[in-house]
Amino acid sequence: MTPRDYFFYALVVFGWSTSWYPLKLQLGVVAPEVSLFWRFLAAACIMFVITIIVRKPIRFALRDHVRFMLLGLCLFSANFTCFYYAGLHGASGLLAVVFSTASLINVLMLAALSRTLPRVTHILAAVTGLTGVALLYLPELRTSETAFLGLGLCLSGTLFFCSGNMVSSAAQKHKIPVISATSWGMAYGALFLACFSMLRGQPFIIEMTPTYIVTLAWLVVISSVISFMCYLTLLGRIGPGRAGYATVVFPVFALLISTAFEGYQWSGFAFVGIGLVVTGNIIMARARS
Repeated sequence: MTPRDYFFYALVVFGWSTSWYPLKLQLGVVAPEVSLFWRFLAAACIMFVITIIVRKPIRFALRDHVRFMLLGLCLFSANFTCFYYAGLHGASGLLAVVFSTASLINVLMLAALSRTLPRVTHILAAVTGLTGVALLYLPELRTSETAFLGLGLCLSGTLFFCSGNMVSSAAQKHKIPVISATSWGMAYGALFLACFSMLRGQPFIIEMTPTYIVTLAWLVVISSVISFMCYLTLLGRIGPGRAGYATVVFPVFALLISTAFEGYQWSGFAFVGIGLVVTGNIIMARARS
């Protein structure tokens, strides 16, 4: 890896690690789906500007827009809606840990869809990582009546994210530039979120407080544009295996941030759990390198 690759890698880890606590701070006055609408509406506008600047296409056939709609549904609306609502029932660091198992679940989903047995190392990685998630949530499940709901929402959001990855891969196989697909995906995601908000009768408001405005700007620019662009760059430069090591690092930092700002209490189960999640992601990243 070159110094430039390490720089991109550091930005990805930083952006992903610091996105979960601002997510929690968004919850309260504004409905989660409305906050997400503002987030991806702004992110889509920025992405379209970048797409035009780098001279990538923005006009596509109707069949391509079907893919973009699926991408928006899975990756930029349903996925995040699940995690935002899960944030009402658990520490932000725990949400990040569950999300980090996406690389593990992805492989199992691909094996199920292709009706092939996954490699032994993939099964070992998945079992190790998911066992770690169970141990991390065990203290929460014992003391909170809503912890199980939060875990279920996190897993549902991760499944939507993995489904979105498959849609993105299919789009790339049809020679659609990733940045173009992402721009349209975010736009359709914002549209779906707007429809969902209207169906639920949620007002389209913005909480005019410094905390809400700053966290919204952070999630738009850092988490939804810069981090994603850096990660896509890494995928092309060093491959998915080594780029996947970001999932090893960012859950640890997210839990440390949760400890510092939310008072997350570490237990023996938590230490063993995060160790297993990290180990599972390392096994998977090496198997895919």
